[in-house]
Amino acid sequence: MQPLIDNARMFGQRPEEFAHLAKGQSPDVLFITCADSRVVPALITGARPGELFELRTAGNVVPPYASATPTGEAATIEYAVQVLGVKHVVVCGHSHCGAVGAVVRHDDLTAVPAVRDWLAHAADEPKCSDPADPTVAEAVQNHVLAQLERLRSYPCIEKRLEAGELQLHGWYYEVHTGVVREHRAESDTFETL
Repeated sequence: MQPLIDNARMFGQRPEEFAHLAKGQSPDVLFITCADSRVVPALITGARPGELFELRTAGNVVPPYASATPTGEAATIEYAVQVLGVKHVVVCGHSHCGAVGAVVRHDDLTAVPAVRDWLAHAADEPKCSDPADPTVAEAVQNHVLAQLERLRSYPCIEKRLEAGELQLHGWYYEVHTGVVREHRAESDTFETL
């Protein structure tokens, strides 16, 4: 913890670098990814403060849109799309994902009931021909596509997509190599950026 504290102290000693951020934010991208500590959106993308609006959830799960039952995730998505007017939404899954691995391996999650119930929000169990593969690459990539499909059911997303004002992107990040792949609709494959 001490190195983090030391960095935080040093970080605040450069106010001239951050003064412009007090004027507000206008990110172009909503970046939805896993809460996994190995996935650092600003590191992966090189984004500076104010360039990404982030939503991090266990397993980068996008919950179903249900206006009668608001969620922090739905509120974050709606705010990014309706208020901030982001032009891109990236759903970024990653290799070695514990959440997706637990789903495809049918792990016993009774000891962590909140995790179990949260993962029940995931779309259908992602296709995975080899659940023993530690990277769970195939499952994660299929899971990313399912979350993109779920996003399309959000009224604010649907409206902006129809108007041609928003683009959705599916990414897969390899934590063991640093390689990022993007889903290409024309070939239905994830290819290196």
